[in-house]
Amino acid sequence: MRNTAPSLPVAVIGAGPIGLSAAAHLLNRGYTPIIFEAGAQAGTHLAHWGHVRMFSPWSYNIDPAAAELLKKDGWLEPDLTHFPTGNELLEHYVIPLATHSNIAPHLQLNSRVQHVSRRNHDVLRSKGRDNTPFVLRIAGPDGEHDITAQAVIDASGTYQTPNWLGTHGIPALGENAAAHAISYGVPDILGSARAHYTNRSVLVVGAGHSAFNALQDLVRLAEQSTDMRVHWAVRSESVTNVVRSPANDELQERRELEVHIQELLEQGRIDVHTGIEIDAITQNQNGVTVHSNGQQLPPVDRIIAATGFRPDLSLLSELRTTIDPATQSPSRLAPLIDPNLHSCGSVPEHGAAELSHPEPNLYTVGIKSYGRAPTFLLRTGYKQVLSVIRALDSEEELTPVQPCPAPTCQG
Repeated sequence: MRNTAPSLPVAVIGAGPIGLSAAAHLLNRGYTPIIFEAGAQAGTHLAHWGHVRMFSPWSYNIDPAAAELLKKDGWLEPDLTHFPTGNELLEHYVIPLATHSNIAPHLQLNSRVQHVSRRNHDVLRSKGRDNTPFVLRIAGPDGEHDITAQAVIDASGTYQTPNWLGTHGIPALGENAAAHAISYGVPDILGSARAHYTNRSVLVVGAGHSAFNALQDLVRLAEQSTDMRVHWAVRSESVTNVVRSPANDELQERRELEVHIQELLEQGRIDVHTGIEIDAITQNQNGVTVHSNGQQLPPVDRIIAATGFRPDLSLLSELRTTIDPATQSPSRLAPLIDPNLHSCGSVPEHGAAELSHPEPNLYTVGIKSYGRAPTFLLRTGYKQVLSVIRALDSEEELTPVQPCPAPTCQG
């Protein structure tokens, strides 16, 4: 490690699966982690989509180092071929790991990291910078305070910053005013949010698997709510490519969802609106109406924005980072994860070299490292963490992975 303050802890931002994996690896290497979680429990973001079944089986979603730690205390490994829901991952893996006697003393809940900088150094000051500890401003139960750290691993995720509905990448005109009728992500339509959607007309916006999950739940609810209408808006000019995964897809749950949505479309269970570029949202006594290029969709009671997420880059604004302007991921990683070229199964192996920044001992990991790219798998994050922790022990120059020449390459 290049830092000259080895007695200081390594700060981990976020206590989801990736942040806790980082803590387990740090302990294995003799480091002292300090984990900051903004929520009241570990895996707070995960809890928001706990009702959703994952595309990847348990074998993808457990970090080997964390599993070894848990097994020493009698933890029973789940069926590795089973596809867990987010809640199952939370209850059977994340919470046991967060409450483990080796991890729990280093975890601070209800502690939001507001800023990260270098002690006595703003982003402009260079002299002595690389050997100066990091400073993290924490908003905790007792107010604000600062802590110092020898390295920072940012695993804070992206779920807290969803993309807007507006076609320009900014809120559509009227989007903020209509916030009471809009849900971002995948709400628990058949569970805790059921009352918001029963006997309502609902518009789902987005062409990815999050939209598919929302659509299938709405159609299921509509079977019991005869007054419901399910609408789907996409930017593309057709929805003939819903089944995008190959028949032998390694992530079979993903393909099954695609096939199911295709069947619902063929049955006429979903009203499809194509070529939609949302520029405005208006409200009246009939509901909320989406406007696109001078046209308008039928008014609905609710909108589900399944339009993806983006990283909060303000956290590291006083540090020297290199961010790709398109993906908003670390610049070296960007060509390896470009969603125009890669899917979940075609992102090549990568590690500390691609996740690092010009600021020594600063790493962005997990889904936040992917910026706006939607192709992240937990298994990838665990490999990232292992590479980063090894890099902290090394003085060698990191060599980035060369990007794959075609989207068919395999990690």
